[in-house]
This record gives sequence, structure tokens and C-alpha cells, in this order.
Amino acid sequence: MASLNVFQWLRYGPWLAQVVVTRRCNLTCGYCTEYDRTSDPVPYEELALRLAKLAELRAWAVCLTGGEPTMHPRLADLVAEMRRLGFKRRMLITNGTRLTAKLIDALNRAGLTDMQISVDGVKPNKVTAKTLQPLRKKLELLAERATFDVVMSGVIGSAPAEEALEVVDFAKAHRFTPRILLVHDENGQLRLSHEELIVYEEAKRRIGDRANEARGYRGKMIESGEAPFKCRSGSRYLYVDEFGSVHWCYQTRGVFSKDLLAYTYADLREQFDTPKSCSAHCTIGCARTASATDEWRSQPGLSDAAFAASAS
Repeated sequence: MASLNVFQWLRYGPWLAQVVVTRRCNLTCGYCTEYDRTSDPVPYEELALRLAKLAELRAWAVCLTGGEPTMHPRLADLVAEMRRLGFKRRMLITNGTRLTAKLIDALNRAGLTDMQISVDGVKPNKVTAKTLQPLRKKLELLAERATFDVVMSGVIGSAPAEEALEVVDFAKAHRFTPRILLVHDENGQLRLSHEELIVYEEAKRRIGDRANEARGYRGKMIESGEAPFKCRSGSRYLYVDEFGSVHWCYQTRGVFSKDLLAYTYADLREQFDTPKSCSAHCTIGCARTASATDEWRSQPGLSDAAFAASAS
């Protein structure tokens, strides 16, 4: 397949692709289901082929994820390959625990543009060790050395709620971009206590307009349990697992799957037009954000009138 032309990309091409480089993680956070402790990193050569395919599909941004991607022995080489292929944003999601001056400098040289770190609270607890207390020195090192942008998210749902505010304040004090995330239950639902709701509203106040991502879907989910949208996953957003298969997202791996290397313009168009039955209850922020620019376009099988009524 030849690379998509600009017109094809504007109609159906990927804004964001997330690529799993290893499923292994050095942590065992109690709420997370996206890791194991045993698998080997995906070989560099296979990942290079997948990145080349994403370049062929003209993906605008590519984010390396896991598991814990800093456990991949050639992480900086992957970022450098992303730069060579011309991706406009070259991103990385990490738990931050393995950051060192050497790694940060290597990512600087390789051309990383964005890093995302979520910090679950201040003190370690039985659910998570990914907290400010053990991470503080590594985060300060990151603030000192990184030439790329860092988004640091406070999290409500895995530690005492008020700790999320200290995380947001730390992010602002160190010139990271602050964000607030909510841990959902096993069914993808947000069930916040009264105390957590108060903290959430205060965190949004401290963060400002950026807290209302993807048309403020979190507020709608909290209020009514759903926030319908026209999901364009499989097109605007691609989730590529460690085996090289494209899915709508991690949570729908058993619903849709196709080998990335066999993916075509026809697949992008088909998945763009495919309504997803899970969309009203979706808590996948990247899928919602990548889909947001196309709310005005129709989606066969979902009448605009019905969508407007359910989304109001």
C-alpha cells in the first residue's frame, strides 16, 4: 500500500497511535490490568516495522506505552526512529520509577517531544507505590533535565483523595502540565464518593480549562453514568498491542482486532464509520480526544438525531 495522501489522512487518518513496546512492568498497581511480570520486550526490528507502517498511514502522533516502556532496552533508539520517520509528536507514557539522568538525556537527544506520568498520590499504600514520596527526586531530576514537555497527572481513586491536590500543585511548581485522572471500576464506571467529588472539583479549579478534556466527558459520566460520543477508534485512534494487532482500545481487545501491517485506508474508513456499542460508557480519554474533531460528521448506523438526544 502506498502512503495515504493528505486528503485521505484528513478524512480518516490517525491523529494518535499508541504502541505497546513491552507488556512487562516493574510495578503491580492494584487497579491496573495492562501489564505482566514475565514477557520479553517486543524486538526492536518488529517495532521498527510497525512504526514504518504507522508512518505509511500518516499517523500524526505516536505514543510508546506498556507495561512500562522504560524496560525496553532500545527505547531511545525507538524514539530516534520515530523522529526519522517524521511523526510530529513522539510520546512516551511511563510510571517514572526508572528515570535516570542518563535515560532523560538519551530521550532528549533522540527527539522525544512529550512524556506522560500519572502519580497516584503522595504516600505508597497497598494499592500503589506510584506516588510522590518515592518519585520526588526522579521528578525533580526530570524537571531539571528534560527538554521535552511533561504532563503529570494527579489521580483520584487509588489513594486518599486530597493527595491528588498535592500532586497537581507539585506539577505546577515544577512547570509540568498538570492533569487530573479518575480511576474507574472493573466495568469502566466512575463512582466517586462525596469527598472525592469535592477534591475533583478543586483539582479542576487549580488546573483550569485543560481539566475539561473531550467536551468535559468526565463530569457527564459522574453525573449520569454515561457520555455518548461518536467514537472513531480504529481510525483516528489506533491501539497497537505487543503482538502488532490494532484494536479500538485496550478494553475492547476481544471485539475488534486486525494486524497493523495489513491495515489499509479501507480499514481506517470502515472503523471511522463503525458505531461502538461501548462508547456511551467509555473512560478512554485518548479515544475521546482523538474523536472530538469529528463529532459533526455522521456515523452510519447512528442517526444524528438519536445521537443529539442521547448526548444532550
